[in-house]
Amino acid sequence: ILEAAVRAPQDWHQEAVRAAYSSDEQAWRLTAVFCMSYVRGFEEQIREALDSEDPDIHYQAVCAAGNQEVDAAWAHVAHLATADDTDKNLRLAAIEAAGSIRPRKAEEILGELADSDDEDIAAAASEALTLAGALSESDDDEDFR
Repeated sequence: ILEAAVRAPQDWHQEAVRAAYSSDEQAWRLTAVFCMSYVRGFEEQIREALDSEDPDIHYQAVCAAGNQEVDAAWAHVAHLATADDTDKNLRLAAIEAAGSIRPRKAEEILGELADSDDEDIAAAASEALTLAGALSESDDDEDFR
């Protein structure tokens, strides 16, 4: 229920996500990290979850880092996006996240990935490049306001 509720953030969500994240139960921690994609204020926990040995939590942390544009996650996400030995689903999530975290910097790595022989990676990189370009343009617009 919490995972569905956070898609329309309310004030009480931060407390509920914190409680879930501090739980000893792995399923609650996973739910919390998923929710961090939608609820602001969890950069430290997202960075911590990026080091999780649980592959599901790690995946959700990468998604949350991208959705929340966690700049401190850039090096980790960029490595996952470019490493050939990264699990494919995790790599696709990292490619998407890279375009959100540092749009201009991501264009450098995403351009190469868009030419990948792997159709899924090429498509994800192309989509992320489009998003990164739009985000870069909106950053430029803000600079001129």
